[in-house]
Amino acid sequence: MITKPSSNSKRKRRHRRVRRKVFGTPERPRLNVFRSNNNIYAQVIDDVNGVTLVSASSLDKDIKEKVSHTGNKEAAKLVGNLVGKRAIEKGIKSVVFDRGGYIYHGRVKELAEGAREAGLEF
Repeated sequence: MITKPSSNSKRKRRHRRVRRKVFGTPERPRLNVFRSNNNIYAQVIDDVNGVTLVSASSLDKDIKEKVSHTGNKEAAKLVGNLVGKRAIEKGIKSVVFDRGGYIYHGRVKELAEGAREAGLEF
């Protein structure tokens, strides 16, 4: 019997394929997105040194207080805005966007727009 691959295994396959090309440097780090059913997470990563420079998620206190549900587009936009502000404070202006194998739609798109509004370029 042949089993159908799960949507998460297909996402992971897409992510591996994209990660062959997308690489974060100290000058232009990678903005990585992880999406779960209840939350959304964003990290700015320097792949050369293997270091997370900035991170934000819908679990942060200031975001959790502003929204009723942390797994929606409103929360994603706030996470993008927060990660963008934190990156600008650290002197990071330009990033490479890594959507993590997710389709650029919905929460992932809102997070990207929030980061752009905060001043990040990608």
